[in-house]
Amino acid sequence: MPVAIVTGASRGLGLALAGALAGRGWDLVIDGRDADALKAAEAELERTARVVAVPGDVTNRGHRAALVASAWEFGALQLLVNNASALGAEPLVTLAEQPLDGFRAALETNVVAALGLVQEAMPLLAASQGAVLNVSSDAAVEAYGTWGGYGASKAALEQLSAVLAVEEPALRVWWVDPGDMRTGLYEAAVPGDPDFGARRSPESVVPALLRLLDEDAASGRYAVPALLEGAL
Repeated sequence: MPVAIVTGASRGLGLALAGALAGRGWDLVIDGRDADALKAAEAELERTARVVAVPGDVTNRGHRAALVASAWEFGALQLLVNNASALGAEPLVTLAEQPLDGFRAALETNVVAALGLVQEAMPLLAASQGAVLNVSSDAAVEAYGTWGGYGASKAALEQLSAVLAVEEPALRVWWVDPGDMRTGLYEAAVPGDPDFGARRSPESVVPALLRLLDEDAASGRYAVPALLEGAL
């Protein structure tokens, strides 16, 4: 069975993607900072898949090592999904008001931890010629007021992804903009958004991510609306 590590899989997009992979017979290693929410996700996913749930924070080196050690126990790793994210301020604020400690936390979670997990998992990924899926944002490439700190961290993740794709041509490296979704992260970023209910559900985004796997897509940047509507 193929094996995936999915971070931030206790809810939202991470849980939706993990559920879809479980339905396809993948073995899963998942994590989340909320141990109770992660336990509930594990119980849900175990109905159709073998699952190892490791509560913790991806910014912790020991936690990242534990995730990869669990994949070693499964014997392989075909997919690493860096989905865990931090906003840097909740709700979002302008750059003039951005707490520097919050910005550092966003960089640690969204960039440093993602690279650290890639480094930890590289032997397994190289052996399987697997894939890395880094969840990005349109805020990485567009200038939206109050999204500067978060967007800067995602822009750094995108550049890291692009360089990784050049340096590791045997891997597929995808950095994907899922668009605004009805998730707890977005609600924390923009509480009271009147359009919140009209935004995509995480489940509606998953087919676009699965398409990258199904079509063995080339490394590169992808946006979910284009994946859902047209050719790669």
